[in-house]
Amino acid sequence: MQGERIEAKWVESFATTFGLCGVKAGDVAVVLSETQSRRVNVQLAELALARLGATVFHIVLSTPRQSAPVPVRSTGASDAIARIGPVVSALAQSTFVADLTIEGLLHAPELPDILKGGARVLMVSNEHPEVLERLMPDPALEPKVKAGMRMLKGAKRMHVTSTAGTDLVIGLEGARVGGGWGYSSRPGSITHWPGGLCLAFPAEASVNGTLVMDAGDVNLTFKRYLERPITLTIKDDYVVRIDGDHLDGALMREYFAAWGDREAYAVSHVGWGMNPRARWDSMAFYDKRDFNGTELRAFGGNFLYSTGANEVAGRHTLGHFDLPFRNTTVMLDGKLVVDGGVLHGELA
Repeated sequence: MQGERIEAKWVESFATTFGLCGVKAGDVAVVLSETQSRRVNVQLAELALARLGATVFHIVLSTPRQSAPVPVRSTGASDAIARIGPVVSALAQSTFVADLTIEGLLHAPELPDILKGGARVLMVSNEHPEVLERLMPDPALEPKVKAGMRMLKGAKRMHVTSTAGTDLVIGLEGARVGGGWGYSSRPGSITHWPGGLCLAFPAEASVNGTLVMDAGDVNLTFKRYLERPITLTIKDDYVVRIDGDHLDGALMREYFAAWGDREAYAVSHVGWGMNPRARWDSMAFYDKRDFNGTELRAFGGNFLYSTGANEVAGRHTLGHFDLPFRNTTVMLDGKLVVDGGVLHGELA
């Protein structure tokens, strides 16, 4: 793996991405980080904002004590701000926030108050800058993600199947739909880099059926490709059974159980990846500390099933799995969206 030092090409990558977010000379921009943030990305963010002529300041928070019974990874729900009022106020009054916290602000409890102030927030995934450089936002992706989001908003039912045995039905009435293409210039918005996702947070008691994780599918909480299949039985949103008499199955069962929290078994969000630059096989090339896995959430044609917190359904927990599936077929109200792991129609 390449070393973590300042490279001109990485400053340029950050500056280009921030420019797509509408950052310009005179804007007040804050680099939000914590004491355990990836320092090279914090420095790259500062230099890029300065290159664009923004007025830059830093907020550095102490990485909080661990409160969970097991390690927490890639939740998008940083608790570093800890509801500190002056921090929230400073972020809300800024034009642009480069979010370099470890977990990110996407599902942080303070986010609504930050966005109410009109700040634009870009959550920079905790990746080695080589990953971010390779997955710089492409404006051509924006209209396709927006088309996918319109499909989700207009649909009442998602049906997911696979030759491995997945047969899952998801009610979409009352769901909250989201998505991202890697940048946003709209005040009061948040997105993440890398981008390329269409997602829905289903309402309560909307998900039923069977999910089969096949060899080569990914458990991103563990940053691990599965070697043998796992079957998840889901009833009214909750994983009620986990079949797989092997290491992959045992790891999943024990992590779920370690929370001692029924909500950890429930669905958080569902959707599919849209980014043609993102690769399913990229995790094989990185050490775990250099790879946060946003790329595998976004690779084109994956079906992403996630467990954990879901505000639409009134559920809150730090327990979280992000599970990208290959080779699945996704239908919305009988209309083909993803065909065996390949984006279909106007989304292709």
